[in-house]
Amino acid sequence: MLDRSHNAPELPPEIARRRTFAIISHPDAGKTTLTEKFLLYGGAIQMAGQVRAKGEARRTRSDFMQMEKDRGISVSASAMSFDFHNYRFNLVDTPGHSDFSEDTYRTLTAVDAAIMVIDGAKGVESQTQKLFEVCRMRDLPILTFCNKMDRESRDTLDIIDEIQENLAIDVTPASWPIGVGRDFLGCYDVLNDRLELMDRADRNKVAESIKIEGLDDPKLAEHVPEHLLEQLKEGLEMARELLPPFDRQAFLDGTLTPIWFGSAINSFGVQELMDGMAKYGPEPQPQKATPRPISPEEKKVMGYVFKVQANMDPKHRDRVAFVRLAAGHFKRGMKLTHVRSKKPMSISNPVLFLASDRELAEEAWAGDIIGIPNHGQLRIGDTLTEGEDIRVTGIPSFAPELLQGVRAGDPMKAKHLEKALMQFAEEGAAKVFKPAIGSGFIVGVVGALQFEVLASRIELEYGLPVRFDASQFTSARWVTGPRLELDKFINANKQHISYDHDGDPVFLTRLQWDIDRIERDYPELTLSATKEMMV
Repeated sequence: MLDRSHNAPELPPEIARRRTFAIISHPDAGKTTLTEKFLLYGGAIQMAGQVRAKGEARRTRSDFMQMEKDRGISVSASAMSFDFHNYRFNLVDTPGHSDFSEDTYRTLTAVDAAIMVIDGAKGVESQTQKLFEVCRMRDLPILTFCNKMDRESRDTLDIIDEIQENLAIDVTPASWPIGVGRDFLGCYDVLNDRLELMDRADRNKVAESIKIEGLDDPKLAEHVPEHLLEQLKEGLEMARELLPPFDRQAFLDGTLTPIWFGSAINSFGVQELMDGMAKYGPEPQPQKATPRPISPEEKKVMGYVFKVQANMDPKHRDRVAFVRLAAGHFKRGMKLTHVRSKKPMSISNPVLFLASDRELAEEAWAGDIIGIPNHGQLRIGDTLTEGEDIRVTGIPSFAPELLQGVRAGDPMKAKHLEKALMQFAEEGAAKVFKPAIGSGFIVGVVGALQFEVLASRIELEYGLPVRFDASQFTSARWVTGPRLELDKFINANKQHISYDHDGDPVFLTRLQWDIDRIERDYPELTLSATKEMMV
């Protein structure tokens, strides 16, 4: 992320009140439940659907794919916009499952901050660590929410130690838990000197706040049993000696994370976390682009596509491009230049999302995320501007880790299969490679669960049963270099060559030895495991 310098021009109030952030975590840490409660407090929904509830109550608002509803996991990042106090929150819920991490990596290019959710009993898990590293690469400010404190949890200082050690970031307590598991009463709000008490009877009720004057206030003893009060004072005293105080600049630089404790399912600690995002979270930030960075206060509208979702509405074969506005004040009906094709596009039906519900967006500002329905013109990495030839950079595409052949159950429907695969390739849901020799396609994904999701979506959305078969190849590398060298290489290695959906050559490998051989025999060529989706 590019730093807004201290003497940067003031942002227009409409832009300054926006907070665009993602929620990241290991699967099952409670991320989707937390998202639900954010929507509840933002007044965007009347009742939160619990992921573990039965039947209709289980249909959480941010999961719209049939498979997500059936399994209770999020496999596709979804965006939601809602107001909270005087702020406009643009929240992006991301898949926690590692098989869908590529979607999450790309989503993190479209936000200015992240909320990291960890489970109080499990602490920092592997997927959390991976996602945190992506945030670190982008210097994203991170707020941490330690969830499930109403269950048996680890010692508070242990959890903080583990975050500091595994993620190499300073931690400062924004709140401190009072008791754990069955004894969990609530938290002491360190930033505002308040006592927050949890109501176990009503899960959707906002916690009761009691204003107190520091830890010596006699009022504390009226609400907290003596042994827990003792523990609280002891714990906070140690924390104040061992941990740094909250410093907004260190937080914005990505070197310090404030941590809140709570229980999302009981709606506890959520409002304090939202207040923290509103008060301390970053305003919309400048975006890296070539030939120059884009600043949010610029008058002319610019935005970029970080995600494409096909068939969000199964009744209409639509494709929605998720666009993060990087600058300006967008109005419905505007004509924007599609930089890759140099063609003007009239944006007549832009939408704002509330999970699977959407409404027409009459206007939007830098920092907002809008959806543009289209028929395949827009791809991940595309930039839209009011005429300027500028391209947003840094949106990654990763080499797949698993490759399989695919064929239609009905050989007569091979053409339909090609159309479905191309749509998923443009959406970024899978890599689709057309071998230079022979027929058929090879599909590449990051995690095995993606094959299941693809098969189920192709059948549901296109009425086309498909089979995935084992492939002799184990990895793929994009090949770039001087034209003559490239042609020579392609002709000599035809049986390993495929083309991706952009028509770029890809070298499919069976062993690491294949890669070593090419690097040795063709020093002018570059084999790459990532391809920047800047087109």
